[in-house]
Amino acid sequence: MPARRLPRWSELEPLVRPQRLRLDATERRLAAAATIGDLREIARRRTPRAVFDYTDGAAEEEVGLRRAREAFARIEFMPSVLHDVSAIDASTEILGVASALPLAFAPTGFTRLMHHHGERAVARVAQREGIPVGLSTMGTTSIEDLAAAAPEARKWFQLYLWRDREASADLVARARQAGYDALLLTVDTPVPGARQRDVRNGLTIPPALTARTVADIARHPAWWMNLLTTEPLTFASIASWDGSLAQLTSTLFDPSMDTADLTWLRERWDGPLVVKGILSTQYALRVFDLDADAVVVSSHGGRQLDRVPTPLEVLPAVVAEVGDRAEVLLDTGILTGADVVAAVAMGARACLVARAFLYGLMAGGERGVARAAEILREEILRTLALLGVSSVADLGPKHARLRP
Repeated sequence: MPARRLPRWSELEPLVRPQRLRLDATERRLAAAATIGDLREIARRRTPRAVFDYTDGAAEEEVGLRRAREAFARIEFMPSVLHDVSAIDASTEILGVASALPLAFAPTGFTRLMHHHGERAVARVAQREGIPVGLSTMGTTSIEDLAAAAPEARKWFQLYLWRDREASADLVARARQAGYDALLLTVDTPVPGARQRDVRNGLTIPPALTARTVADIARHPAWWMNLLTTEPLTFASIASWDGSLAQLTSTLFDPSMDTADLTWLRERWDGPLVVKGILSTQYALRVFDLDADAVVVSSHGGRQLDRVPTPLEVLPAVVAEVGDRAEVLLDTGILTGADVVAAVAMGARACLVARAFLYGLMAGGERGVARAAEILREEILRTLALLGVSSVADLGPKHARLRP
């Protein structure tokens, strides 16, 4: 047996590496998050259940959302070796404009519900990251206020076509006047999806004080204090509403929308027009025939009709059919930078992410969104390097495929 001895200090000193003391609680929380999954867990602990479930949940039995994540889990990367990856260029062009990464922050509704910083925080992070950011018709920050909060950010406005067409036209005109450079028309919402978590939680805007919410205040005092001491939580594009989310969307969404409305909208918007909610080659070609500039292959994050085709599985066929005619973007189920790289390799120009940055927002406000962006950026760069690819422009089907 080897003889034992007392170690010398010179041998112990390299092992003693005290971490910097972080006095700021938010900084400590975010520093411990290495993945979007870690941010999700922090968000789950720090926000009321109804708020977390609204972000985390999907429609009906949530089969579609699970399938979307499972599809990304089936991705098989094929790395190449002996390539110089000392410098990685993760930039691309989205709708003809440079983006520092092949992703955008998707438009999300009720964003100040997750954290009182809301859409302004998301836009400021997008501005610093050099990526596009979307504002939803159901946003809790106005078109003009978001433009003022992040004047240099590249901003897209997402439109739900209301029953009141003149009100929709007014939103489009305001977006143009405020400098938004693309319009996203969502077409998979003739009626609201059945989001059972929201129904069970009784989610309303603003949150109603019930026995359940009063009990929740005790568990999440900081969230409630921020809600009650900052500007009222309202829909910026809607005069007032005090009912449930399902009632609101049923009132606003128009089940009569058809291809004539896309032509109507094209006449009122002279910038890039993106149609969001496409899940087949047939409808991708149809909207391009109606002068759309791009489509988002999307199942609305699994939040509308459950068990529809999985966007990642549909993507290659849409890209093959469309060719160079227009751009194809992708959303739903994207939680890592590797997911983004896989989607681009399979033909997407870029990805729209939502839950990823919303988990960050719930975990730590603007700093949490910044941490989510940092995680995604690092994962994109690392995945590209390990694939042996020095530029997003060099990605192709030879780098990623879906296992059977």
